[in-house]
Amino acid sequence: MKVAIIGAGKVGSVLGRVLVENGHTITCIVSRTLTSARRAGRFLRCRNISTSLDALPRDTEIVFIATPHGVVEQVARELSRLRTIDFTRVSFCHASGMLSALALDPLRRRGARVFSFHPLQTFPRSFEPKRIVPTARRIYYGVDGSRRALLVARRFARALDGKIIEIRPSMRSYYHAACVVASNHLTAVLSILELMFRTLRTGESDFFPVFKPIIMATLRNIERTSPAQALSGPVARGGVDTVAEHFAAIQRHTPELLPYFMQLTLETVTLAAAKGTLTAGKARAIRALVRSYKRHIVNRKEIR
Repeated sequence: MKVAIIGAGKVGSVLGRVLVENGHTITCIVSRTLTSARRAGRFLRCRNISTSLDALPRDTEIVFIATPHGVVEQVARELSRLRTIDFTRVSFCHASGMLSALALDPLRRRGARVFSFHPLQTFPRSFEPKRIVPTARRIYYGVDGSRRALLVARRFARALDGKIIEIRPSMRSYYHAACVVASNHLTAVLSILELMFRTLRTGESDFFPVFKPIIMATLRNIERTSPAQALSGPVARGGVDTVAEHFAAIQRHTPELLPYFMQLTLETVTLAAAKGTLTAGKARAIRALVRSYKRHIVNRKEIR
């Protein structure tokens, strides 16, 4: 495939590198600054770099817009004004998780096939692109577009060793929120675990090697079965007294974590009930425990 990349950030650079390693050609890199275009050009073995959309070669098959989502529509409008492109022979896609293919409508009106193409993966800004490349293979891409456009999307995903998952345009924001849960919220939960580990003062400097076995085993269990079937622990067993001791310990050592622990305990109760290991009586008792701590927090705020 012959692919032009607009936007020389992490997403464009990483996915471009996967394409290059898989034998495809990057025909052009367009970036806001020449510095970033040059950096991406070296990484993607592409000499045709520019800050102007006019640099797009005629033989380009796919134009991949990997800019921040706030400028995708502007880029689409500017691309639609190009006189050097036969739009009927080119497909255009963007990498935004929030936007649907509608963001590329000016290009569709020129006769191009357009689709959204959001990589369902994390691309930390503080990481070098070469560190992210191995995690960008065998991933899914959230897409939408016409039937003809989705044929191109599927082919593009295969070129990247990936697969597509179709997302209805009306569900685009909800889909993106799910991605946030999968990555950002998981990161936040592990940050809380790190805080709790530091509070233990064990002498170990890094929490992750200590908790990695239980984290990875949990993920493997979920992969093999389901979140409900993989659930274990005191809530799943109906251990009301144990949960009460947990709340008391958190209130004593890290009271700022009580809101988090209360909400996740309630979610765990729901999951344990779905699994069928938690009786209705035990579920009511744990929920009552959570409510008592909520009232305690509210009362303390009112006193202050």
